[in-house]
Amino acid sequence: MMDGSSGCGLSTSAGGETDVKPLRTLAPMFPATVGLKASGPPPTGIPGFVFVTPFGSFAPGADATFPPSFRPLFPTLATPPSSGDAPLNPTPLTAARLDLNGSVRRAPVWAAATGAEPVVSGDPLSSTSSGRKSKRPVHLDGHQAGRSTYEKKARPEKAKRVLGGRTAVLQSFLSQEPRESVEAVLMAFEALRRRVLQLDEAKDATRRADLKVGNVMMNNDLRVNKAKRIGPVPGIEVGDMFYFRFEMLLVGLHSQVMAGIDRMTAKFGNEEDTVAIGIVSAGGYENEEEDVDVLIYSGQGGASGRNDKMIVDDQKLERGNLALERSLHWANGIRVIRSAKDPSSPTVKIYIYDGIYKVRESWIEKGKSGFNMFKFKLLREPGQPDGFAVWKRTQKWIEHPSLRGSVILSDISSGRENIPVCLVNDVDYEKGPCHFTYVTNVRYPSPIGSMKSLRRCMCQSVCLPGDASCSCAQQNEADLPYSSNGLLVSRKPLVYECTASCPCSVNCRNRVTQKGIRFHFEVFKTRDRGWGLRSWDPIRAGTFICEYTGEVIDKIRLGNDIEENNYVFQKLAQEKPLKWNYIPELLEEPSRAESSESSRPLPIIISAKNMGNVARFMNHSCSPNVFWQPVLYDHGDEGFPHIMFFAIKHIPPMTELTYDYGLSIAEGQGSGNGVGSHRTKKCLCGSSKCRGIFG
Repeated sequence: MMDGSSGCGLSTSAGGETDVKPLRTLAPMFPATVGLKASGPPPTGIPGFVFVTPFGSFAPGADATFPPSFRPLFPTLATPPSSGDAPLNPTPLTAARLDLNGSVRRAPVWAAATGAEPVVSGDPLSSTSSGRKSKRPVHLDGHQAGRSTYEKKARPEKAKRVLGGRTAVLQSFLSQEPRESVEAVLMAFEALRRRVLQLDEAKDATRRADLKVGNVMMNNDLRVNKAKRIGPVPGIEVGDMFYFRFEMLLVGLHSQVMAGIDRMTAKFGNEEDTVAIGIVSAGGYENEEEDVDVLIYSGQGGASGRNDKMIVDDQKLERGNLALERSLHWANGIRVIRSAKDPSSPTVKIYIYDGIYKVRESWIEKGKSGFNMFKFKLLREPGQPDGFAVWKRTQKWIEHPSLRGSVILSDISSGRENIPVCLVNDVDYEKGPCHFTYVTNVRYPSPIGSMKSLRRCMCQSVCLPGDASCSCAQQNEADLPYSSNGLLVSRKPLVYECTASCPCSVNCRNRVTQKGIRFHFEVFKTRDRGWGLRSWDPIRAGTFICEYTGEVIDKIRLGNDIEENNYVFQKLAQEKPLKWNYIPELLEEPSRAESSESSRPLPIIISAKNMGNVARFMNHSCSPNVFWQPVLYDHGDEGFPHIMFFAIKHIPPMTELTYDYGLSIAEGQGSGNGVGSHRTKKCLCGSSKCRGIFG
C-alpha cells in the first residue's frame, strides 16, 4: 500500500453517511510562521501543509472543513469556472513548497493562460523527475487537438553490451513503425521471461524472472518510447493488456515499476508544473471500478512499513497526489491502466490500458483505516475504443452466457468440447456456416495403433524440470517444453508430450495440448471474411489455444476439389519468419540457428471441409496473433503430427484469432499476383504488412 494502486468503494461513518471533505487546493503553502502573512493566530507545533483555494467560495452546502493540521492562508482569488476544461487564469503567485525533509523550495503556482501549450521534461525512470526544471522544449502528445508539439533529443545512453546479430536486428527494428516496435519489445520480454523461468525451475531457484529480464532489456536498450509524454503513447492501443509492470515500462506506457501514479514536469504557457500522466488502478487502495467510464482513485501514501509493523497515517498532498491535483487544474489527459484477475489463474493480475481520462473532482475523506485519504474522480474521454468495458461485458457472458446477444446456437460443438462454443452473428441475417461434423480429433487414414509408438518416460508422479533421467525432456532438447503454468517456452520443429503409456499423472506439466480447449470461444460473422473465431477470455502469449482437427487427405484429393481449399491446413513453401523465440545472447547462452523455429517438412494435409472444430474458422492474417506448432503425444510418426495453435502475443478478449496461411511460391509466380489461382486468394487482413495474397 505504498503507492497508488487501488481498491474499492467509499467509506461510511457509523451513522451510514459518507465521510467526505472537499479538496479545493492546488498547492501546499508554507505557513505564516516561516515568513508568509496569514490571518489568525499562527499554528502551534510543527506546521503541516496549509491549503489555499483559488476557486472562490465553496459550493452551497459543501463541507469546507479541513483536517486540524491544515490552515487557509489567503482569501478567495477567483471564482470557479462554470463548465469546460479550460484552466483558470488567476493572479500569478509564487509560493514556497515544503519538501519532505522540511526544507523550502520555491515554485510558481497558478500562473497560466487559457490554452497554453505545455512543454514536458523529466527522466522516464526517475521517481524524482517531478522536481526538475525543464531545460528545453520536449515532445508532448497531448490528447487535445491543436496543441503544438516538440521533439525531445534523447539523452546519451550508457555503453551497451556487444551482442549477437539477432539483437542488432531487433534494435534496428525498434526504429520502424511504432506498433510493430512495441510488439517486438513485448515479444522479446515475454520470450526471455519464459526462458529465465525455465532455467530457474530446473535449478529449483526462486527469482522474479520479470524483474531480471526487464533489467537485461534496459541494459541493452531494448525499449521504445523512452521520453515521458502526456497523452497517448505511439504504438500502444486502447485495450492492450500486460501481465507485468515492467512490460509497461519498456514500451513507455507507465514508467513506475511499483508506484501507481506516473508524473512529470510540464510547461503550460510560461509556467512549469508537475502533473500526473498515468495511473494504475491495481487493487491496493480503496478505488471504485464499477463504472467503465468513471474511476474514483485513491491517493498514494498514508502507509509505511511491512506486515505487523505497518504504520498508517493521513495521506499528504505530495508526490503523485499533488500531481493529480495539478492535473485537475490544468485538465491534461491521463493514461489509465485498469486491472483484472486472470480467469485461468486467480492469483495473477492483468493490466488493461483503458485510454485517456481527465481528473474532474478531488476531495478528502476518511478511509477504512480511519485516516484521511485523497480521492480523485476521473472521467474517460469520449470517442475512444472500448477497453475495460469489453472485459466487463465478457466476464458477465462467462458467468451468464444467456446475456450474450445475437446468439444463433449456444454450443456449435454439441457438447463435444469441455466448454460450449457459441455461434453469433452481429452483422447480418445469415444463420450459420455450411454444415460440417464437429470432431475433436484428427482422423488418420490408418488407425493410430498401427503407427510408430512414442518413447515413454518413467516419471512416477510428474515430469520435473532438470530431471536428466526423464526421456520426455530428452526428446525436447533436455528441457520440458512448457512452464509450470502451461506456457510454451519456445517454438520448436517438434514438441513431444507425454504419451498415454507414460506413468506420470494427468497433471504432469508435459500434458498440455492433449487436454483440449480451455477458453470460451465464439464463432462470429465477420463483415468481409466469412466466419471468424475469437475468445471471451484473455489469452496469454505462449498459451495453447486449440488443435486443427479434421481428416488427413492427400494432394490428389486436394487438387480435385477447389472448395476443399477453403478449410484445409497445409504447410506451404513460403512462410513469414516469426522470430518468436528468445535471444540467447542476452542470457549469455550460445546463439541458436534461426531454423530452430521452423518446422520440419510436413507431408500432412488436414481437411476440415466435412469435419473439424473451431480451428476451421480461424482466418488468415499477414500480421497474425496465433502460430501453429507440431506436437506428438499419441503416436511417434513425425511426418503426421498434431497441429496445435499457440498465442504469439497477449490477446485481449473479443480479438479475432488469426494465423498466417503462408504462400505457395510456385503458384504465386505462376499467376502473377496469385489472384485467380485455384490456391491463392486475395488477402483482406488489413495489416500494414499485408502481402496482398495468401495460400
